[in-house]
Amino acid sequence: MSRIVLTGGGTMGHVTPHLALIPHLLEAGYEIHYIGTENGMEAPKMRSMQGVEYHAVKTGKLRRYFSWQNFTDPFRVIAGAFQSAHLMGKIRPDVVFSKGGFVAVPVVFGAWVRGIPVLCHESDLTPGLANKLCKPFAKRFATTFPECAEALGSKAEMTGTPLRPELFAGDRAKGLRFFGFSGEKPVLLMMGGSSGAQSVNAALRAALPEITKTFDVAHICGKGNLDETLNGREGYAQVEFLDADLPDAFACTDMVLSRAGANALCEFQALGRPMLLIPYPKGASRGDQILNAASLEKRGLCKVLSQENMTAETIAQAVNDTWRDRETLIANLRNAPPADGTGRVLELIEEIRRK
Repeated sequence: MSRIVLTGGGTMGHVTPHLALIPHLLEAGYEIHYIGTENGMEAPKMRSMQGVEYHAVKTGKLRRYFSWQNFTDPFRVIAGAFQSAHLMGKIRPDVVFSKGGFVAVPVVFGAWVRGIPVLCHESDLTPGLANKLCKPFAKRFATTFPECAEALGSKAEMTGTPLRPELFAGDRAKGLRFFGFSGEKPVLLMMGGSSGAQSVNAALRAALPEITKTFDVAHICGKGNLDETLNGREGYAQVEFLDADLPDAFACTDMVLSRAGANALCEFQALGRPMLLIPYPKGASRGDQILNAASLEKRGLCKVLSQENMTAETIAQAVNDTWRDRETLIANLRNAPPADGTGRVLELIEEIRRK
């Protein structure tokens, strides 16, 4: 039986592609192990997956800002690398697939120490710090954006991102019932990522009197970000997070308002709905979402509003402008290369395993 180690964590964007691959890997007869952190968001998800054995290692966050933990976390990364190398010797996998995030660094290094080939995946337009550190130890790279494949060189290939097919098999009527909408108005779905998007949440809520003239608004606002004063408001429904009901939410969506995380963009691109993106600003990140959104906008696949220019008035205007141009956006999305990279990533895993 072939064995594979999966790794990645820090955000759900580092976890959800694994969820697309796992059923195919199990069907192909793989014994699947997942190496992650003790308490990261990947831990409960993967510990509950049938057919997956979970292992935890120490790791440190790779920060770009001052923190006293920057002085101690390198030692945690080193400890995690030794733990990972020990696990690799115990599991003896044929291949490792890394989705990135800070937990991936010690795992990829531990695999390299044991001579186990690694396939890394990078979702963003430019390589993240974790994948930059992993590059010398990886056999191949799969990427979502062509610009990233070019930046990573001969090891890299643009594949798209593994997507779960069940996301696109929802029921529109169930989605409308879940949110309490009649279906008489188009549905605007707002998603801000696993932790929400507080500034966009606030601007959207302030713009509700204008936006709900045209739309019913389904707002996935992130954990701890519910506004109780808006409960029961006509044309507006809010939830912290969706999992099993997300396919139905997608099915009833007519337009998307979102941050610009790469995995979410691939899902929305595959969904084929017009998108208005408000990328996470560079002052609070490395700027990858700005580049992701600009790449899609350049190809005519979305509209973009910068957070610096976001107010209740500008977000309402941008929503209306995007809806006005929906036919052009939908046509461009239909003609774009497929966003789902599940098949090609599985082929690369097999190629590396056989070699």
